[in-house]
Amino acid sequence: MESLSLSISSLIICIASIVCSYGVDGYIHYNTGSGVVDGKLNVHLVAHSHDDVGWLKTIDQYYVGSNNSIQGACVENVLDSVVVALRRDPNRKFIFAEMAFFSRWWEEQSPEIQQQVRKLVDDGQLEFVNGGWCMHDEATTHYIDMIDQTTLGHFLIKSQFNTTPRAGWQIDPFGHSAVQAYLLGAELGFDSLHFARIDYQDRAKRKGDKSLEVIWQGSRTFGPSSQIFANAFPVHYSPPSGFHFEVNDDYNPVQDNPLLFDFNVEARVSDFIAAAVTQANVTRTNHIMWTMGDDFQYQYAESWFKQMDKLIHYVNEDGQVNALYSTPSLYTDAKYASDESWPLKVDDYFPYADSANAYWTGFYTSRPALKRFVRFLSGYFLAARQIEFMVGRRSNRGNTDALGDALGVAQHHDAVTGTAKQHTTNDYAKRLAIGASEAETLVNSALSCLTDSKSNGQCTASTLTFSQCQLLNISYCPSTEQDIPQGKSLVIVAYNPLGWNRSDIIRIPVNDRNLVVKDSIGNVVESQYVQMDNVTSELRKLYIEAYLGISDNRAAKYWLVFPASIPPLGWNTYIISKQSKRGLRRRIVSTIDLPSNETVEIGPGNLKLSFSSTTGQLTRMYNSETGIDIPVQQSYLWYPSSQGDADPQSSGAYIFRPSGSTPSVVSRSVPLKIIRGPLVDEVHQQFSSWIYQIIRVYKDRDHAEFEFTIGPIPSDDSIGKEVITRLTANMVTDEVFYTDSNARDFLKRVRDYRADWPLTVTQPVAGNYYPINLGIYMEDKKSELSVLVDRATGGSSINDGEIELMLHRRIMNDDSRGVGEALDESVCTNSTCEGLTVRGNYYVNINEVGNGARWRRTTGQEIYSPLLLAFSHEDAETWKSSHLTKATTMESNYSLPSNIALITLQELVDGSVLVRLAHLYEGGEDPDYSTLAKVELKKLFAGKAIKGVKETSLSANQDKSEMKRKTWKVEGKSESGEPFAPTRGGPLDKSSLIVELAPMEIRTFILRF
Repeated sequence: MESLSLSISSLIICIASIVCSYGVDGYIHYNTGSGVVDGKLNVHLVAHSHDDVGWLKTIDQYYVGSNNSIQGACVENVLDSVVVALRRDPNRKFIFAEMAFFSRWWEEQSPEIQQQVRKLVDDGQLEFVNGGWCMHDEATTHYIDMIDQTTLGHFLIKSQFNTTPRAGWQIDPFGHSAVQAYLLGAELGFDSLHFARIDYQDRAKRKGDKSLEVIWQGSRTFGPSSQIFANAFPVHYSPPSGFHFEVNDDYNPVQDNPLLFDFNVEARVSDFIAAAVTQANVTRTNHIMWTMGDDFQYQYAESWFKQMDKLIHYVNEDGQVNALYSTPSLYTDAKYASDESWPLKVDDYFPYADSANAYWTGFYTSRPALKRFVRFLSGYFLAARQIEFMVGRRSNRGNTDALGDALGVAQHHDAVTGTAKQHTTNDYAKRLAIGASEAETLVNSALSCLTDSKSNGQCTASTLTFSQCQLLNISYCPSTEQDIPQGKSLVIVAYNPLGWNRSDIIRIPVNDRNLVVKDSIGNVVESQYVQMDNVTSELRKLYIEAYLGISDNRAAKYWLVFPASIPPLGWNTYIISKQSKRGLRRRIVSTIDLPSNETVEIGPGNLKLSFSSTTGQLTRMYNSETGIDIPVQQSYLWYPSSQGDADPQSSGAYIFRPSGSTPSVVSRSVPLKIIRGPLVDEVHQQFSSWIYQIIRVYKDRDHAEFEFTIGPIPSDDSIGKEVITRLTANMVTDEVFYTDSNARDFLKRVRDYRADWPLTVTQPVAGNYYPINLGIYMEDKKSELSVLVDRATGGSSINDGEIELMLHRRIMNDDSRGVGEALDESVCTNSTCEGLTVRGNYYVNINEVGNGARWRRTTGQEIYSPLLLAFSHEDAETWKSSHLTKATTMESNYSLPSNIALITLQELVDGSVLVRLAHLYEGGEDPDYSTLAKVELKKLFAGKAIKGVKETSLSANQDKSEMKRKTWKVEGKSESGEPFAPTRGGPLDKSSLIVELAPMEIRTFILRF
């Protein structure tokens, strides 16, 4: 009774004090102006709305608030409402991340509203975090795409608000990459990086030893110079339980009107303090962050801000803890000022699991066709911007902007990941197709001008009409298939977007077997015909009808294969004409070899592959130049997708949960068809009715190209199937393999092991899968076996001497992570539908141990940036006399060093030019190429006078010299345990304009001509 009396007394006192603060009209002025208070626990309230750039609805549906039967969400309302709410109280703060949404909203605002928003930004009430076009994924994205989409958003922020984001806000991606930490964090000038999703075992360990917040050192090459403060949230990116205040939520508001029933100020303050103390017990210093928001929140922002106003007022009045409006930047400043020492984190946060049987490693492969479309267009965008720069931006020629916008959206963590609903995925593909079409129109027009010798660099309208063939992978190219008109030849302009001279292979579908190929000066080029296979012809027929609406009954009969040599950042012309009867002896048609010996060997060059004529499968790879000889077997298998058991977790778009650890072999014996020729040998293998493979070994290539066609994956047994290719080599690899981080660094992986905590193995297959964007390799004491990919995928080494890649997935169940659909893609013609068929390539190389990096880095660039081919039918002699058949933007005989890539060349709207140069090698990766390299800008841009050069941050939103970096105290030392002094290129020489790049360095410049 005594305690009850005390409680009643304190409640009466509390009510009395509030009654006294009421005016005659019942108004209370809430004191929300608190800052950081020393000696108290400071609770930083960070107001945010996580707005997916497409997921359950399309980006535009999310923006305008349509299709709300799926999800009630309207980003337009969020921004409208937040601006009004912020203007009501100058102490209120809000953060926003997704500039694809903000740009839509900004363009619709009146000058008065825009001015109000600028003031909110200037006053620190509205802060942009991340600032990219989207919150990009970190597992399935290429580092160039990550840079491009971030730059797109940062340009908007800089141009409209003259400010630069300071905090990374990657709260929802499903695991976090090393490249994100050092490249898309520290190199952007960010002080901190904040995220929610880390492995459940990792989180439990970190909560126990207060290491949720760390100094993340993502680069072995750069070491401490690339570190960033990283904040992993204790639970999720929503508030603590009971403090979620969206307008339609069932929540307990702070009821502080003493004239009404259910007065609860003291109870709510007590709840707040209890939750704050609980969180404080798992972190360091007297500062904690509450993420006050969730998906598509603040559609009526006042419902959140009114409750936070009250909580700040009454909690601070209570005095036990201090509550304040804050942002990630202010929070990071407070953490830094505490002078605390922080744990060190290296490498990455992959793979991510949220429970014992829920490893989010399936999305590494989900929707492989979309992943290939994104990766192909990424390389195309790079080339198209180069060509756009060469002719200059013109309003009458179109531009690459739509493709840049679409690619920016596609990097979203529910887009390229393959984890959106099907109708949203279709919307992503539609935007990409529209952007690609506009860019293709620009490229065709620009190449017409550039090749016209009469233009003298002043490109105007051209009568020449180029066309391109974006469906060459299924042999569809009308320009090359149709009969060459009388008196004309097929002109092919091949553009090389790489910065070094390039020798490559061109493959085009043709119907005429009586053609001759000549180069730009009239020399006959050796060529080879390969008969078109039936699988390609049928695939072409189905998909041309499904996607182009064309009934295609005339498939091409042959592939015409010939070598090409193209200068850096330039083009070469190849002319294909009908051959006179006298020249028929020059025609080289591939021969079909019927195996008669037990072992069949192919390979017209140094690389040889051996196959068993009994099983039809690969048995050996041998390089006669290096002497490396490895027994290798390759096969296709599939994991049955779990539909749940005692644990109902099933495999799905996000999660890979196989039913058991042993996959089913598709076929142990396959029919073998050998095709031989002087340029390429091919092995055709039919593993099943739904898996077909062609292995190609080219004369002048040190790798084998594996082209796979998988699908439709059978589903008549109602079992989901996750299809892999597996390479098994006679190598002792000691549980170690290596995978790339966003196609940049390679990270060491150890099977069934995590460096940061003692791993409890619950999923021995899914828990050992890692994201792959460039490649995967393994090594022993003598040799390396490397595999490069043409799109994002998942892979692992489940047993020593094995590499496996997941290439396709068809799953019958949803995995209960929100998307609400099974991953069961289909293609339809008229009213008939079947499962999706996927075609792609991976590339296999064997090398001496320590020497594989050179192949991986060079070939990886060629895969990412293929030749851009443009076609036209012209009179050959007239063409050669009136056109530049071969040219480069560089000074004659100059090329970039072999370890340097030009990853951005883009003319901006103001006429300045954005240039990025990237060193391709890590420190110590290669004895010759992991070295300082130099680029001469004057020779790179021959014929153009450079009037000004400014070095900038990675996203070009601030001068490099203005970037400031916090130096954090770290527990322990760098990974090597030694003092670390990373090499960096020296300052740009303003006279010679020579740029130095150290290993893994990317340098960004704004040039004016």
